[in-house]
Amino acid sequence: MASKALEFLGFFESLPLTNFASMGFAQPLLRALAEEGYETPTPIQTKAIPVLMEGHDLLGIAQTGTGKTAAFSLPILHALLQDKTRPQPGTARALILAPTRELAAQIGENVSNYARHTRMTSAVIFGGVGYGPQMKALRGGLDVLVATPGRLIDHLERGTVKLDKTTFVVLDEADHMLDLGFVVPIRKILARLPKQRQSMFFSATMPKEIGGLANEMLTNPRQVAVAPVATTAERVDQKVYLVDGAAKRGLLVELLANPAFERTIVFTRTKRGADRVSQTLDEAGISSAAIHGNKSQNQRQRALDDFKAGKTRVLVATDIAARGIDIDSVTHVINFELPEVPEQYVHRIGRTARAGASGAAIAFCDASERGLLRDIERVTRQQIPSVDKRGQKGAEVASATDLRAAGRNRSEGAQPHHRARRDAAQPRREGERHHPNRNDARKEPAERRPQQGERRFEPAQGERRFDAPRGEQRAPRADGQRPEGQRPFRKRQRPRFNAKSGA
Repeated sequence: MASKALEFLGFFESLPLTNFASMGFAQPLLRALAEEGYETPTPIQTKAIPVLMEGHDLLGIAQTGTGKTAAFSLPILHALLQDKTRPQPGTARALILAPTRELAAQIGENVSNYARHTRMTSAVIFGGVGYGPQMKALRGGLDVLVATPGRLIDHLERGTVKLDKTTFVVLDEADHMLDLGFVVPIRKILARLPKQRQSMFFSATMPKEIGGLANEMLTNPRQVAVAPVATTAERVDQKVYLVDGAAKRGLLVELLANPAFERTIVFTRTKRGADRVSQTLDEAGISSAAIHGNKSQNQRQRALDDFKAGKTRVLVATDIAARGIDIDSVTHVINFELPEVPEQYVHRIGRTARAGASGAAIAFCDASERGLLRDIERVTRQQIPSVDKRGQKGAEVASATDLRAAGRNRSEGAQPHHRARRDAAQPRREGERHHPNRNDARKEPAERRPQQGERRFEPAQGERRFDAPRGEQRAPRADGQRPEGQRPFRKRQRPRFNAKSGA
């Protein structure tokens, strides 16, 4: 009987964990998960949470959008609830490092939601904002601190936070940390942590360059993976448009005129390119907002909030929004420019088809980007279906007039291009030239302009032209008078030496 009972218990323990209640979380956490609508754990959560609940270090590899945040934050919160101690002033019991401000803010929001029915405290610190509120939050001590490496280093050097009491540490999006050059700051932070701790290392991809960092951070880690490295989400319908570079903006406006593109993220390679694309969409009557590193934190957060609330249809972003930004119901992702790092393509299109939904990803590829497309297909081990749009003039939008002709509902009161306004108000006379860098008042008919070698006026007797070549002296007039407008010549006086003063 005893052997049969043990066999039954072993069979029960081998059953897959189909809900969060079977994972042994505290009731306050289960209540918060129920309010969030979370019932069934994702594959990464099913594999990682039992390992972390047992106290092991973890090396987790999962594609973006699979629920890594809950996979590491829920076990941490459960362990902190079991330990009844309170954080000491200026310390943090758990530390979560994120590469960008947006990702740090999102993780902090998730932690607050999961711990809403507890008395645990948490805070988020990152650059771009003042130190005052952050120092006030750190002064009383925190259960969970979410931070970006750069701002955390600043607080460590100021002495406003200590990590000697930190028993849990998480490095999220580790490969992106490497891309942003945070390896040295991370090593400085790890040196401040106690050796007796539980460490978690999460990443969507695992380049060989950060293997050494994982070995430094983890002790006898358990490794879990739910997808091969650089694998795109299965529910994303991918497509590539082969298009001429000059026709990209017109094609983008043409696509976004379709009501099916309800909530779209457009990725560009540069900050200036993001602003230009956003301006083009605004001129076409398509509500958009740009987000990149040159924007202030308030501007970036406002753009994200408006996009989440549906106030803007399109979010134009650099790769700053390619990692970990969780926005529900993103229907389309458009790569206006292909990324130079192939793995970034995986993260970009991972902004759609989240939480079990489906989505679409479209990439624009001109002649100069064909090599980047081949690199992406090689890394993702797939051939992306392509549509040839090259040489189609209908996709090219050269001016605001073309946008209106294409039915883009330009906002009322908008003015056409300044050159079109000038030509409509004052038609150019025959032979008249225009100088874009000069005032319109200086325009002069071509037949009145002096030709090469021709003088504008006839100088007086004995007088040379005022616009004589450099180095040519002006001769005085025969009557001894200075020409009109010419300054008198003054001989430069050499300073005399004063023997008494020594000057």
